[in-house]
Amino acid sequence: MSVILAIAFIFCIILARFFYIQVVWGRELVWRATDQWNREIPVIAERGLITDRNGKVLAGNRPTYSVFVRPNAVENREYAATVLSGVLGVDAAQLLEKLNSDKVSEITVARQVEKQDIEKLVSYGLSGVYYAGDNTRVYTYGEVLCQVMGFTSSDGSGVTGLEKYYDSVLSGQNGEIMYTTDIVGVETEDSTIVYRQATGGDGLRLTIDVDIQLSVEDALRSVYSSSGAKSVSCIVLDPQDFGVLAMANYPSYDLNDVPREDTDLLNELSRNCLVSDIYEPGSTFKIITAAADIEEYLSGNPNAFSTSYIFNSSRTRTVGGTTIKCWSDHANGKHTAQTLAQALNNSCNPCFTDIALALGTDTFYEYLTAFGLGNVTGIDFSGEALGMLVPQSLVRDCDLARIGFGQTVAVTGLQLACAAAAAVNGGNYYTPHLLKSIVSSDGSTVEEYQPVLKQRVISEKASRMLAEMLEGVVSDGSGKKAYIEGYKVGGKTGTAQKYEDGHIAAGKYVSSFVGFFPSDNPQYLALVIVDEPQGAYYGSTVAAPVAHEVFNDIIKIKNIQPFG
Repeated sequence: MSVILAIAFIFCIILARFFYIQVVWGRELVWRATDQWNREIPVIAERGLITDRNGKVLAGNRPTYSVFVRPNAVENREYAATVLSGVLGVDAAQLLEKLNSDKVSEITVARQVEKQDIEKLVSYGLSGVYYAGDNTRVYTYGEVLCQVMGFTSSDGSGVTGLEKYYDSVLSGQNGEIMYTTDIVGVETEDSTIVYRQATGGDGLRLTIDVDIQLSVEDALRSVYSSSGAKSVSCIVLDPQDFGVLAMANYPSYDLNDVPREDTDLLNELSRNCLVSDIYEPGSTFKIITAAADIEEYLSGNPNAFSTSYIFNSSRTRTVGGTTIKCWSDHANGKHTAQTLAQALNNSCNPCFTDIALALGTDTFYEYLTAFGLGNVTGIDFSGEALGMLVPQSLVRDCDLARIGFGQTVAVTGLQLACAAAAAVNGGNYYTPHLLKSIVSSDGSTVEEYQPVLKQRVISEKASRMLAEMLEGVVSDGSGKKAYIEGYKVGGKTGTAQKYEDGHIAAGKYVSSFVGFFPSDNPQYLALVIVDEPQGAYYGSTVAAPVAHEVFNDIIKIKNIQPFG
């Protein structure tokens, strides 16, 4: 009886194993067997186009080819290495070493090879050498928008910028060419070739307006040359939904000739400073302080200052052992009696120290948080910095006083631009974005971006009052060099000393200007940052004229008529 049970048990094990092999493991075994007798050459999918908001192509493709070698199918390896080296420029000795290795069944010799080189290669009739279509990314405007667009690797995948962020959208699905080989990988005489077509990726339509972008980049090159600055940056936003109309940093590089061999240089030039780097904003930050004061006054806070309040005429304030001075010496009675509007015009620091201290840490920090300070904006771009905001629990009066006029706080250019836009657009803070829509290869819309309202920072009334005051800064105050006759331009200048190792760096400044127009219904907002200009360094003299130039060009590009 025990023998019968043992036989039955063994039979059951064999039957179970047979079932597993045939049913459970069967598909994989068939695939493995097929794979031993078939070889595939990848066909790279065409990468999706990137266009500006008006459909102008920013990134496209040029048809090129990839070259592969199957060592087992090569008849004369030394000759093949010599020919491939001569045509494709690869190292013959290194290639021959790979051909003689038994560790690889296929070698990728080169990618993005031009058609004429493939034709030359085909004329040699080399056995074991194959080619398949791929694509070379082509950037229509070269260095324009380079830190935003980013670039791709030799295999066509995104490495930086939007090319990386939206790589899964742009990449598509690769195809393949499959053919039958013998056991050592040599194509059989009766080989059946199967071609699976690649599916191209979807395209991106950006919020960028390339005509405005070109204007911005021209203006940045000009101020970079004239000021001797270390670097210059500019972002132009649509204040109504925070779509990015232009974003540029200079120096830059050519996307069609990426300096891949110099890693340090490439990292420096490809960095989008407006998103990834922080700086102490200085007086442009006073927009946020003024917005908080106006809103609190309208809300009935007795600690807030009215728009008619006359600030203390002294040019200094001493807070916690720290003395804060107005840049003006107040000689001959100048700047001694100032309302909030006049304090903005004159950019007098002590007045904004008064506001911050009067509102107090809790209230002021509510506004700083609402305006996005110390947090990412959420833009569709990798590597966004948080900024620096002293933790509320650790803020001393002297810190609060300095934050009021833009010191002891650090922001990204994008953060400040968004905060300023929310302050003057009616009080609405949106998530900034570079994507307008995703489109298929036939041009139909796959997905349309919908603006995201994150929060309301101040009331519409407060926003209108502030915008009117900032119009006065341009018409009568420190922002005069951004003034355009017949157009309502508002703005605020900023000049901040730089710090190194915790100390003021002598002679090093960040000059900036944030402006918008028309001030009664903002459609365009620009932030200009000039890092370490030589000679003249005030934001009013270095940065404001750049915004003037950009706004003038926008007026011409969009054919915007003067008011009245």
